[in-house]
Amino acid sequence: MAGAGGDPHIKPTKGLAMTAETITIRTARPADLAAADALFSESYPILLRGDYPPSVRVLAIPLISRAQPHLLASGTYFLAEDADGRLVGAGGWTRAARVREVGQVRHVVTDHRRTRRGIGRALMAHIFSTAREAGIRHLQCQSTRTAVPFYSACGFRELGPIEVPLQPGISFPAVAMERDLAATPSGAD
Repeated sequence: MAGAGGDPHIKPTKGLAMTAETITIRTARPADLAAADALFSESYPILLRGDYPPSVRVLAIPLISRAQPHLLASGTYFLAEDADGRLVGAGGWTRAARVREVGQVRHVVTDHRRTRRGIGRALMAHIFSTAREAGIRHLQCQSTRTAVPFYSACGFRELGPIEVPLQPGISFPAVAMERDLAATPSGAD
């Protein structure tokens, strides 16, 4: 049974209160900076609360909850909007610096009031499709502890815990994950 977008590697979620929601996914633009910042700064503190102690959150959240202008201008970063044009999710990918066929999943988030409604899965299906079209055969991500079950349901496998350096003396505990895109035929997403 295939999950979001028909991708057989995205596992359908059972037993969750998911509602069908009409969303539009579009390519981000630099002018989306304020809206993306608002989404990150409102959602990350709530989404990460159960998996990180206050000592980590107080230092890391101000650094990770900012939209990155270069991502918004990359052409591979996407925004999910509801039927009223409100930003309800964001995420994208970039090509790895050293290996042309490897991509990095970047800064994926869903509005904390709209989780478990298929928004994140729709974004990931779009990320998989666009990455595959660009010749990416393998995706990596640095997942928050909170998002590991989500990425696992999207076909990623855990590689192990990592520390993501944010600033000198400040790092963020995360989990390295990866997914092979080559195993899924093009157009399956």
